[in-house]
Amino acid sequence: MGNPLLLFWSRLFGGTEPERGGPAGHDKLSDEFSEPPAGILLVMRRMRLPLIVLILIFSVSVMGLAMIPGKDAAGNPHWMSVFDAFYFMAYTATTIGFGEIPHELTIAQRMWVTVVIFVGVIGWAYAIGSLLALIQDRGFRRTVARRRAATRIARLNEPFLLVVGYGAASKQLVRSLDGMGQRVVVLDYDENRVSEVDLDAYRADVPALMGNARDTRVMVLAGLTHPRCEGIVSLTGDNVVNLDVVMTSAMLRPGLPVIARTTSREVGARMRAFGVQEVVNPLDRFGNHLRIVMRAPAGYQLMSWLTSAPGSPLPPRYPRLPPGSWVICGSGTLAVELTEDLTAEGVEVIVLRESDALATAAAARPLDGNPALTAALADAVGFVAAADDDTANLWLLEAARRVNPHVFLVTLQQRVSNVPLFEALGVDFAMAPAEVISHEVMAQLANPVLYGFLKQVPHQSEEWSQRQLRRLIGRCGDRTPELWTLSLTPSEAPTLMSRLAAGVVTIGDLLRSPGGRERQVQAVVLAVLRTGSTQATPADAEPLNTGDRLLIAGVPDARRAIDATVSHEPTAAYVLEGRFVPSSWLWRRLSGAQRRW
Repeated sequence: MGNPLLLFWSRLFGGTEPERGGPAGHDKLSDEFSEPPAGILLVMRRMRLPLIVLILIFSVSVMGLAMIPGKDAAGNPHWMSVFDAFYFMAYTATTIGFGEIPHELTIAQRMWVTVVIFVGVIGWAYAIGSLLALIQDRGFRRTVARRRAATRIARLNEPFLLVVGYGAASKQLVRSLDGMGQRVVVLDYDENRVSEVDLDAYRADVPALMGNARDTRVMVLAGLTHPRCEGIVSLTGDNVVNLDVVMTSAMLRPGLPVIARTTSREVGARMRAFGVQEVVNPLDRFGNHLRIVMRAPAGYQLMSWLTSAPGSPLPPRYPRLPPGSWVICGSGTLAVELTEDLTAEGVEVIVLRESDALATAAAARPLDGNPALTAALADAVGFVAAADDDTANLWLLEAARRVNPHVFLVTLQQRVSNVPLFEALGVDFAMAPAEVISHEVMAQLANPVLYGFLKQVPHQSEEWSQRQLRRLIGRCGDRTPELWTLSLTPSEAPTLMSRLAAGVVTIGDLLRSPGGRERQVQAVVLAVLRTGSTQATPADAEPLNTGDRLLIAGVPDARRAIDATVSHEPTAAYVLEGRFVPSSWLWRRLSGAQRRW
């Protein structure tokens, strides 16, 4: 049973009632893990002695003044009542000074009041100083800020995503989600990062809570059990924290979509055991992208183009690398991951420790003075700088280019701010973990059908990728087309329901132009999501079924044309069947009259 006094103060100063209608057990979890009124407890603990001192001084002042005899107007003895003494000391202590009441004070009373005034000034100075020290206390300000953020989160009435960690990848993700109109709540343990959320210019209000995500109470305050929470994205740099978030979410909100980051395959396996929606490993993704570049440059060009901003030019295609050995300079997790990936591609890999090369740099000797590095780089096709520091990678890449000017340079950029340095060096293939993570998570959240299509591209042949590129460029131009999904449901495609039931609608029919059904709009259906599986690049003769989700790439005019076909019956009748149906009341009446004649 809770303390009634603390419960009263908690409700009086910012407490909120749990929202009803959420998931089963939500109210119970909110009550069980709700934050105690720590701010009130801290105020009561720090201000207890100053308040006792003030109350004691005021009480002694009032009782002493009431006990000292005075004189009335006739000179007879008179004692103040307790109320008169309380009233006199109240306006005296507050420096209002109405005067001496109910009668003029005697010498003894004035001496008492004089002493009380000086003692009261000391008491008030002590109390005010304690209050100012409490306000400036870092723990108190953190407690107040946490309570304010928790109250804002509890009052959210819109669906939101909980983003754990506010690093470089999270910033890019939150910025993209905010641009889409998706509400976001941020949780981070670092006070400076939490403060940056308010400084970043977001269109919508982004509540930010400071706390450790491994604390279940903090997760509940951040909105884990909130009925409007639609999913969790855990992108901290600590694998253990991300795993803890996955476990806590699986236990308190089973079925809630969770996307988590990790750099360890073992931790990723544990996350998948708890039913996480997707595990994002930037090191593993970097190796996969490098394998795609080596095996299918056109496939990587297609993937990069479709994930670029609409209107971006077609990115250049990497040249097909000749067979030969690769040199990986590093000894960390990235070096291990890339060694496994390249070995799986049948590539000979030579692994060197970056400490050997950096020792050469520390001794101010050129890289070609190291026989092991010189021999490895002489005939190598590619060189990977896999150190954990951008400065070390820059030196390794520049030194490798001096030894072998034709070597293909690869690295993972640890910090986005250093991208111009790598570009100036002329690195052939480089990726930043923050960009890898934010792009992949954004693809999963914004367009799951696109994410399913992109996962199939690496498994296709180089000729298939080249064919899809020619098909897209031929219909949509050489700029990144707009991507959208269309669900063949009564709410999104009402005009197609009866026709789909009859099995008479194909992809080619849907892409006919309302301005002339013999022509096709500038769009391509990239994938069809049907019964949980994704069919990539279906043919125009592919029949459509009710419930299909289509991934379409095209120009804005094509999207408007397709939207008109699936929502406007006269347009659908013309596009799909070649029939002209009057769309206005007047034309329908005239058409009916003509038929009667």
